[in-house]
Parts: sequence; C-alpha cells; structure tokens
Amino acid sequence: MKMDEVTLNFNSESLLLLNFLLGFIMFGVALDLKVEDFKRVLLNPKASIIGLISQWVVLPIITLILIFIFEPQASMALGMILVACCPGGNISNFISKLAGGNAALSVSLTALTTSAAIFMTPFSFAFWSSFIDSASGLKSSISLNIWDMFSTIIYLIVIPVILGISFAKYKPKIADKIKKPVNILSIVIFAAFVVIAFLKNANYFLEYIHIIFVIVLFHNGLAFLSGYWMGKLGGLEESERKAISIETGIQNSGLGLVLIFNFFDGIGGMAIIAGWWGIWHIVAGLVIAYIWSGRKVFA
Repeated sequence: MKMDEVTLNFNSESLLLLNFLLGFIMFGVALDLKVEDFKRVLLNPKASIIGLISQWVVLPIITLILIFIFEPQASMALGMILVACCPGGNISNFISKLAGGNAALSVSLTALTTSAAIFMTPFSFAFWSSFIDSASGLKSSISLNIWDMFSTIIYLIVIPVILGISFAKYKPKIADKIKKPVNILSIVIFAAFVVIAFLKNANYFLEYIHIIFVIVLFHNGLAFLSGYWMGKLGGLEESERKAISIETGIQNSGLGLVLIFNFFDGIGGMAIIAGWWGIWHIVAGLVIAYIWSGRKVFA
C-alpha cells in the first residue's frame, strides 16, 4: 500500500497529548530566551541574516532538489517540505554549546525563527510545496487552510514562548534551576512518544524504513552541511558557522508532527518523515557536536 493512502493509528487523545507536549517543549526553549536575544540580532545582523537565509531559503531549495532526485511518494515529499519549513528545534542551543558554537547566535536564531514560524511555516509550506506536481492531488484532498494553521501555531508556540520568557524574567533563579531538566525531559518524552507512535504503526514503518532512513539521512546531513557553508561563504567565524549549521540541521519536527495530525489527517508519509527526523537529528547533532568539540571539520 502507498503511504499516500495510509492514515496512521493516532487517536484524538494522542493528538491532545502531542499538542500539550509541544507546548511544554516550547516553554522549555523560552526559558533560555530573553528580550536581549532579539536585540542582539540588531547588533550582529550579518550572522543572523545568513542564518535565516540558510534556514528559510537554502534548506527548502535543497529539499526540492532531493525530492526531484529521490522521487519519493507525494506524502513523503510534503513531509520533507514541512520539516524544512519548521523553525529551529528545541535542542539546537544545547547542541551548539556542546559543539563550541556561538551560543548567543544560536539562541538569537532560535528566537527569531520560532517567532517567525507564526507566518513563515504556513506560507513557506504553501509556496515551496507548490513546486511538487505529484502532490497537487493530495494537497487538494487535504484542503489546507493557511489561516487555521496560523492560529494553531499561535497557541502551540507563541503562548508557551511568552509564558517561558516571562517566567525566566520574573523568576530567574527558579528558571535557571529547571530549564535544563525541562529540556532533557521534553526530549526524552518526545522521543518516547515518537517511538510509541511508530510501534503502533510498525507494519508501515518496517515496510518503508529503508526509504525513510536514506531520505532523512541525506536531507538532514545536507541541512547541517549547507548551514556551515553558508556561514563560511559569508565570512563568519568558525563558532558562528557551527551555530548556523546546527540551527539549520536541528528542526522543530515536533511542530511538524502536530501540524500533520491537525491539518493533514495524519497522512503516513508525512508523519513518518517528520517523526524519524525528530529522532535522527538528535543522534546526528550529538555526533557532530562530539566531533566539533575536539577539532574543526569541513575546513
């Protein structure tokens, strides 16, 4: 059976839990954010602009190229596009610190892309997915309402982020104590959630894992690589290149999953791409951080 025709086993209770989990993750991300992080962008616009171009322009273009090369099923192609249109992931700042990247730049980019996701994720998805001819029929059957997605992102991201930033501002001591455990807990719970979802749909996952693994391996690997080279071409310092690389390679696939089950009827190809990306980018990010923490690579 084609993944375009598969709806994963995912009930309303599971969706509610996933929505809550994403809100918890974004609250944890926001504990590391301050208003000063946004101001820092104005003081160092070059690195920030390069980072934004890498994430919002270069990564979607690379995604389209991979789609034309691999010719995956339409739902998988849409999953790749959606992941590429999501903001930076919740562990990007942690990975950047491990890798010796510019932590301030990483936090600033996370703040910017997370805020911009309100508009950029729905509109970017609509724009870049329009280049995938094979998905036109599938998209028309979904009848995606961009404005509904826009409003959903507000309560999934904006409200938890505002709460997190406010909490860190007014309760800084408590925030410092809980932000690391909260981030670790959110990663573990999210990974467990994805694994359970895969187990519930093991027959589909096992049938397509060889395809999904290769696609995500190349997609995620090129995301890291393109981010680094964008920084290199822009004449940025090594630590800034690392930060942009990690921000581009670590995507908020949790948001992608929530949108897939809220707006795309849990289409199999999209969900498995986003779910596997959510697991794989943690593994890849930690490996890259281990390598970078000891020496330069891609020099």
